[in-house]
Formats: sequence, structure tokens, C-alpha cells
Amino acid sequence: MMFTGILCLSLLTVGSTSDLAKTLDELENSLGDYMLEEVACNKSTWDIITYLKLDQNKDQFAMTRPAKNHLTPTKVYLDLILYAILQVQEKEQKFNVYVWLDMIWKHYQIRWDPNQFCNITSVAIPTKLLWQPDITIEERTEKSKDTESPFVHVNYNGWVLKRNNMVLVTTCVMKVYKFPFDTQSCSLTFKSIIFDEKQVKVVKYAEQNSTTALSKQIMHTQSDWIFINITSNEMTEDNFEITQRMVTYTINMKRRYLLYMVNFLLPILMFLGLDLASFMMSDTCGEKLGFQVTVLLAVTVMQLILNEILPSSSDRIPLIAIYCVGIFGLMMLSLLETIFVMYLIEKDSANKDQSPAWANTIEFIPQAF
Repeated sequence: MMFTGILCLSLLTVGSTSDLAKTLDELENSLGDYMLEEVACNKSTWDIITYLKLDQNKDQFAMTRPAKNHLTPTKVYLDLILYAILQVQEKEQKFNVYVWLDMIWKHYQIRWDPNQFCNITSVAIPTKLLWQPDITIEERTEKSKDTESPFVHVNYNGWVLKRNNMVLVTTCVMKVYKFPFDTQSCSLTFKSIIFDEKQVKVVKYAEQNSTTALSKQIMHTQSDWIFINITSNEMTEDNFEITQRMVTYTINMKRRYLLYMVNFLLPILMFLGLDLASFMMSDTCGEKLGFQVTVLLAVTVMQLILNEILPSSSDRIPLIAIYCVGIFGLMMLSLLETIFVMYLIEKDSANKDQSPAWANTIEFIPQAF
């Protein structure tokens, strides 16, 4: 079809017969080169799968752990990219994030020569055809609802890449002592479920500086937090008498405090100012007492809101709670002072009303003279 199209175009554009013959000769030579290139490069992904005999025995690369021998551990390289901070629940101490996770390992039984397959250096094959590391996250509390990719990327020299995007719900111990000027650090610990460090070693792939830079570049949302960085470290730990190698990624973030200042800290301070202004009101009227009680109830409502935010399991009393209790105490003392003064005024008035008649007469006699 392509040849016919080029031929028709040549007939329409060429004027003389000699020019047409020359054009046809050039076209034949170029078409010959094109056909030779196609004949030399007629391989596809299916040919590689056939070469690896995955079409005959689909379980041969999925049954056992890939290694040179049983004494050599399989290294699984991890690369984590933070895409979004979805939610941080201080009360429940939960952390919701959206991440991209790359797992890379080498399958020594898989390899082919790209020169024999039209320079095809990598293919995508179904995940069920290959062994996969049983990597889990220690802090995860809910199973991810995202569907895993059904394919893995396989390189000609045996390197396998599995990439997944996940919405994670994990536990995170919140340190709210400096709330809302606090900085939180939530960790994601990756390890194998069954294999020990002699069989599977979990290793970080990229340095933490590059991980942080790439996360800041592609991050879409941070909720009410400011992403600082991601730190990573490798460690060995004993779990149920099994020594395992694991990688921990720690996500550090700082809270955006401006909204809390405008909606919480400043209003409570203004309530204190209103309470102090009540000293300019007369103690003989009942409106002063009602006004102070109303302001005190407003501060109580703010404390209830704070109680819904902060976790009760905190080992230290947050500074903002001390701030609220201090202002509440000052307003309580002001209210008690008003009640005491009103009590003294009422008592003095009652004493004057209960004075005997002869006392009034004695007071009247000097005035008569």
C-alpha cells in the first residue's frame, strides 16, 4: 500500500518519461533497502517470550527465588516517591499518603542478546510469570484499594522493575507538644514477610536528596502541611526470631499554622480582652455577671474543639492546652471576683435595710438642731 501511494504520487508529479524512469529506479532502490531492514528486524516481544520458554512453562521463573545459588541473597532495591500528602489525623494518629513505589531485582535466569532480537532491550510481561518479593509495610493499617499493575518491566540482562502507585493509610505517632507550630515525622518501613536477610535483602535504590528533590517536583497536594524532606536508612532487626533487612523512609513535614492562629489562638486572646473590659462595667448591675459567664462559655467551646483535634495519648500536655487553661483560669478568677464584689454589695445593702428605728432617730436629732 505504501509502495502504491508513493508510485501514484510520482506519476502525478513527474513530467517526462525519462524523469519517470529515473524516479522509479530511485524508488526501487529505497524500497529494497526498506524491505531488507524489515526482513532483518522481524522480531517481536513474543519471540523473546518464546526464547525464554515462558509460553511452555509459565511457572519456571515464578516458583523459586532468583539467585546464583541458595547462599546468595536476592537484593531488592526500593525507590519511593511521595506524590501527595492526603490527610494527617492527629486524633487517630493516622497518616494518609499517595506514593509511587519502584521495586527492582535481578533474575539471573532471564537474559537475551538484543542483537538477535532487533535491539529490543526490554519487554513488559505479566507479573504472574515471574517471582516477586513479598514486601510489606510495617505501619500499614488498611489494605490498599488500588489495583496493582499486571505487568513488570524486564531488561535483557535480567533486571526486573515493578512499579505501583499506592494510597497508604499508616500509623504515625504524633508529637503535638508544640501544636500548631509542630513538625511531624511519619515512617514507612519496608521488609519481607517470610524471607530473612540471608535470602532477601531490602536495599534503598536512590539517595535521600534525590528522592526529596523529585518528590517536591511532582507533588500535587500537601493538605495543611509543608513537605520538608524524606530521609531513608537501612537497618537489620529481629522479628519473631527472624533477622530481616529493612528500609525505612521517614517523611518530615511542618504544619501550616496561620489558619490555627487566626481561627483559634487570636479569638481566645480576644475573649480575654473582653473579660478584662468588663471591669469597666458597674458591679451593681447583673449584666456584668452574665457577660463574663458568656465569654467563659465561649472559651469552653474552643477547648472542646481543641479536644477533638489533639490525641489523648500524648505523653506531654501541649502548650496550646496550657495556653487555653491559663486564659480560662484568669477569666474564672475574674468571674469569682465579680461574684464576690456583688455579694459584698448585697450584704451591705441588707445591713442598711435591717438597722433599728431608734438608730435612725438618733441620726435625725443632730440634724434637727
